[in-house]
Amino acid sequence: MKPKHFITTRQWSRPHIDRLLDLASTLKRAPIQPLLGGKTVALVFFNPSLRTRTSMEIGVWQLGGHAVVLEPGKGAWPIEFADGAVMDGEAEEHVREAARVLSSYCDLIAVRKFPAFKNWAEDRQDLAIRAFERHATVPVINLETIEHPCQELAHALALRERFGNLQNRKYVLTWTYHPRPLNTAVANSSLLIATKLGMDVTLLCPDERYLLDERYLDAARQQAQEHGGSFSIEHDIDRAYAGAEIVYAKSWGALPHYGDPDAERAIRDQYKHFIVDERKMALTNNAAFSHCLPMRRNIKATDAVVDSPNALVIQEAANRLPTQKAVMATLLNTHPKQPAGTLEAAHA
Repeated sequence: MKPKHFITTRQWSRPHIDRLLDLASTLKRAPIQPLLGGKTVALVFFNPSLRTRTSMEIGVWQLGGHAVVLEPGKGAWPIEFADGAVMDGEAEEHVREAARVLSSYCDLIAVRKFPAFKNWAEDRQDLAIRAFERHATVPVINLETIEHPCQELAHALALRERFGNLQNRKYVLTWTYHPRPLNTAVANSSLLIATKLGMDVTLLCPDERYLLDERYLDAARQQAQEHGGSFSIEHDIDRAYAGAEIVYAKSWGALPHYGDPDAERAIRDQYKHFIVDERKMALTNNAAFSHCLPMRRNIKATDAVVDSPNALVIQEAANRLPTQKAVMATLLNTHPKQPAGTLEAAHA
């Protein structure tokens, strides 16, 4: 049985992930279908967005539904998430009410809320999305918190389109420099999807301070074992790139200095050479390159790499649209039409 919500792919089996990707391929070929006819979707954005907001709004429309965009603290009331909170601050309403009221209006709720970047012990609990999951009575979709499962699917679909079978493909997730410490969400999620799809995954980062949360490292190890792939950690650039078939670049902050960007800057500024450039890509097995976007050119990757025929960044971003449509249709148990035998039956 598929999960009720799409919060993390850890809750979704490999067969269900494969079905989501199959359905996304179907909807990419036949994008206009009334799978959300008469349905409404609340898009709750606590943080800025370009790809996520655009692809979600258009996706709902292409499936015949109606999206309502809410920005708590701007056009909507600020929301409190802590249980037992004395609400004498900025928040005007509690998620207990907000989630249930939105559930009474809408068929789906999708939430984007980044961590506060103050205390990892607190942020790693993912309190906001878990509160919506707990109090909503309709399915909830994670549009990025400390994980980014929608990006995972878009990334996986782009890789399937390039390679076909992904089993045991050599996949390198490389840390890259950025002027400030960023969220670990996409890095966490890339480990989850790459190991779930059975690839041989290497996490490349400058040193142990840039390792991801142990929970995601453990999940990567477990999934690699379950799905016939492998997972390793590397700090040597040339060894990691050697023979790679996929290079996925992302920057994130050092967790031991979480919430203290000034202390971390002295560390990260030593590692500008982790940029993805032509020399490193020449070590690979003609590897595909991708990044979730937005991406600082000539900081994270050189123009030559980003503009190479091997770059999948635009294809991956474009795939946000069909993959998110597949998630919405799957959660609401709707099925696409299958004209002329061209559409796969993608649902269990």
